[in-house]
Amino acid sequence: MEPDVIPVTAFFEEEPYRTSLKVLRITDNVRDLQTNLRDKSTSRSDFIFYADRLIRLVVEEGLNQLPYKECVITTPTGHAYLGLRYEKGNCGVSIMRSGEAMEQGLRDCCRSIRLGKILIHSDEDTHEAKRVYAKVPVDIYKRKVLLMYPIMNTGNTVVKAVSVLQEHNAKEQNIILLNLFCTPQAVKQILTKFPGLTIVTTEVHPVTPNHFGQKYFGTD
Repeated sequence: MEPDVIPVTAFFEEEPYRTSLKVLRITDNVRDLQTNLRDKSTSRSDFIFYADRLIRLVVEEGLNQLPYKECVITTPTGHAYLGLRYEKGNCGVSIMRSGEAMEQGLRDCCRSIRLGKILIHSDEDTHEAKRVYAKVPVDIYKRKVLLMYPIMNTGNTVVKAVSVLQEHNAKEQNIILLNLFCTPQAVKQILTKFPGLTIVTTEVHPVTPNHFGQKYFGTD
């Protein structure tokens, strides 16, 4: 049986990308979702529907990166069953605004997970990323962090957001970035600066659907 995730792409055959970059296996279903999200003729209602489906796939693969422990439970028929439970101590952080589109998908999978938010602003002239707002769990230093940001072009916003998390004592190796589309440039910048971080995405491509946030929130 083929695995649900392919750890490398043609862009990144060498370390650290082999272990830090997780790209979903491109099934016909995944390619259909990607195609509809890139198609300029897709209506907004359909766009949200396809985006939410793709987000759910990324979130579920992100959950596969979290630690778990074995446990023994008793079934309704009285039998013992050896199973797994996720270890406690996880949280989600969305990079506003587009990252907020992924919050519901995470909540659908983890009903009681704690969420934080970071707002980063990039200067139009210098392209320097600056923190505008940040609210994260006070004990984030001991949590696994699912950082949500669907579209990455340069990687500048994510680099700044990770730096903000580190200012709150979050550990680099505990951060899992959930993403839909990213460029090779963004991946290289992020993993060069933060090699302990894990990226989960559906596609690494030179051109990303930059209209995502405007279309999803109806501001286009």
